[in-house]
Amino acid sequence: MGTRIAAVLAFTFALSLALPAQAERKCSGGGGAQSAMWFSILHPGLGEWYLKGWGPFPNAPQKKFWLGFIPFYGWPGYLQIKSATDAANCRTNDEI
Repeated sequence: MGTRIAAVLAFTFALSLALPAQAERKCSGGGGAQSAMWFSILHPGLGEWYLKGWGPFPNAPQKKFWLGFIPFYGWPGYLQIKSATDAANCRTNDEI
């Protein structure tokens, strides 16, 4: 059992050395696409708001943000996936 754990750890270490680290893709507003995606997974609309540079609450996509409180439609559900996809592609629209 100990040999198997050592082999898995050695493989993981070798793999981490072999794979180059990739920089996060930046969107036009300066925010990172991957960070925005994770914000949108946290709550629909937060990723787009992050890409707009946060700022006052009206900068947030209102439809996505408020509809995000509906169970299984907003979070977790369709709107969460839609918002995360938009944020990962640097889109800041409020289309549902």
